[in-house]
Amino acid sequence: MRTIEVQDVNVVKEGEESPIHGDLLEVVMSNVPLIDLVSACRVSKSWCYAVLSSLFHLKKLKPWVVIHTESTNSVSKRMTHAYDPRSNTWVEIINSPLNHFGTSTLCSSGSSTLVYKFSNKELTFSSDPFHQNWTRISPPTVWRVDPIVTQVGRHIIVAGGVMYFEEDPLSVEMYDMDTSQWSTCQSIPDILKDSSTSTWLSIASNQTNLYVTQKASGLTYSFTPHANTWSGPYDLNPDPRVFFSAIGFVGDDLILAGLIGHAENVKSLKLWKINPELAEFNEIAEIPAELLEELKGESWNFSSISLLASNDFIYIYKNSDSKVIIYCEYVDGVWKWGSVKNMVWDETRIKDRMVMSCTRVGISDLHKAMNSGKCRFSVKT
Repeated sequence: MRTIEVQDVNVVKEGEESPIHGDLLEVVMSNVPLIDLVSACRVSKSWCYAVLSSLFHLKKLKPWVVIHTESTNSVSKRMTHAYDPRSNTWVEIINSPLNHFGTSTLCSSGSSTLVYKFSNKELTFSSDPFHQNWTRISPPTVWRVDPIVTQVGRHIIVAGGVMYFEEDPLSVEMYDMDTSQWSTCQSIPDILKDSSTSTWLSIASNQTNLYVTQKASGLTYSFTPHANTWSGPYDLNPDPRVFFSAIGFVGDDLILAGLIGHAENVKSLKLWKINPELAEFNEIAEIPAELLEELKGESWNFSSISLLASNDFIYIYKNSDSKVIIYCEYVDGVWKWGSVKNMVWDETRIKDRMVMSCTRVGISDLHKAMNSGKCRFSVKT
């Protein structure tokens, strides 16, 4: 393990020329982990230019996976790690602000960078890449357990998970981040009454809409905050052999991942680009057999997956065992599969909870995080 310190890389003295420069320096920078490029920018103007030029020619950066772990014995004991697929590098984020926000359980929306903590006293959430900045607000008026929580544009949506003694079991509330006000919305459709929690629903959101899908059936509805209305139902079942579905947005496209077969004998995993309103399904990729075996692992039962997506990049992992994270990337018109060992997984701490999010990270995000004084980054080899 090595810790990145910005001041330690100023190896070129002021006024001196770097022995590597021009196109060669840019090529070198294109192979340097993103976390190290922050320090390289401080070496000299020519190095900074080479860094920015190398990133410009990449066209787009691959989204990182950020993994928070907390002990089931003490939720105040938390650790944060991140995976950068561009350089196949794991990074530990030390002294994360997560450790300063009480003992409520951390959760992920599953559809965006949003992570949150929910209690009867407050709702605390963060949507920046490394979750350095947190917003504390009053909780919704209805008490909930395992609700859907996600961000749609400038709104935080909290839906379902309502306790049995509340008047409306399908209640939806919305927090406007511009006005700092909660409002009551149209309730979740009645047909989802028995599955109105994040346990049974997969969700995907963008700047305008929230989609909720029954994981077991593919039954889907969409919610539009500015109109305060639900639309649907839509039948998102592109293959009758699919027994489990998960959805997410890749850019502007809504993607569905489906497990084919049954829990005791998963035959395949496929990806579809879908248009719920027009009932259009376009199969875009099928997992290679060897990667399906990696995803299955040693367990005989394989009943569910989670999907994280952003920027033409999809991560998939098994909920019961995330030792391996499968990814699918859109490159030059083709979806390409791969896998990475989850370095955070530790057999000796198998009871620890893991909360994952997927986020776009640029060098400006790293600059900001490093200069904030709130955390340090330690690259793990």
